[in-house]
Amino acid sequence: MDRRAFLRLAGVAGMASIAADGRAEANDTQAEADDMFGILADLTACIGCRTCEMACAEFHDLPELEDVDTPLAELPHRETSEDHWTVVNRYEAGGGEVFVKRQCMHCVTPACSTACLTKALHKTKEGPVVWDESKCMGCRYCMVSCPFDVPKFEYNSPAPRIQKCRMCWERVREGEVPCCVDFCGGEALTFGKRSELLEIARTRIYQNPEKYVPHIYGEREAGGTGFLYISGVPFEELGFRTELGETAFPEYTRSFLTAVPLVLTVWPAFLFGLHQAIGRTGEKTSNSNEHQDTEV
Repeated sequence: MDRRAFLRLAGVAGMASIAADGRAEANDTQAEADDMFGILADLTACIGCRTCEMACAEFHDLPELEDVDTPLAELPHRETSEDHWTVVNRYEAGGGEVFVKRQCMHCVTPACSTACLTKALHKTKEGPVVWDESKCMGCRYCMVSCPFDVPKFEYNSPAPRIQKCRMCWERVREGEVPCCVDFCGGEALTFGKRSELLEIARTRIYQNPEKYVPHIYGEREAGGTGFLYISGVPFEELGFRTELGETAFPEYTRSFLTAVPLVLTVWPAFLFGLHQAIGRTGEKTSNSNEHQDTEV
């Protein structure tokens, strides 16, 4: 076998190995996603009572809600913050009002965890994405990377922390349900394994096609999330990001990093060749000028 044939064979084998590794990793990720815990929010059942907000604040020792007695219709749309890990907003859609609970989506492949240089933010084996104060160096890359704009930084604290919903991981690992699910006043929230929640969602949509739009938000968005939604009106009318695609955000980074060795190999050779070409051109020009000067 000559050298050219050997290199071609090695290249094919290398690409096959990369493809096999990618398929194996994808299968592992899917198996983990099916087994992880999550929450299904049925927006047709949410009554906007905000009990989930109050339960979250109490359980996690967050500041009390100051506007708890104010009807949601009179409140502006709110985002999660370092003091409020979940919020409920009211929308006029589908000929009526719809209430939407917001919090961390607990992605199957979290961009925040991938971006975290110290793994302070990491996905637990149970499913919730949690933050470890002892590892955080305050870079805030998690905030920039999150497609749902969830992690929040305590800018006004002398010892700032990253704050966000952690799906009551302390309760989950002890066999309990998250407090928002436990105290939901309208029974709009269901806790369980993600695979089971998807089956529940599909069954409700199939059996009540006039009640639900045929879509489970979070089943595939950004690679899939642990917090899932079903709704009676299109999600774009409720402020959901519907342009995220189905690829997990860290996969875009993986594609770039896979190309780095090729870039490092080809780019220097290209620059060297360009330098040599320019050098030869300059040398020819110089020789030509010298020849003309001699003739003159």
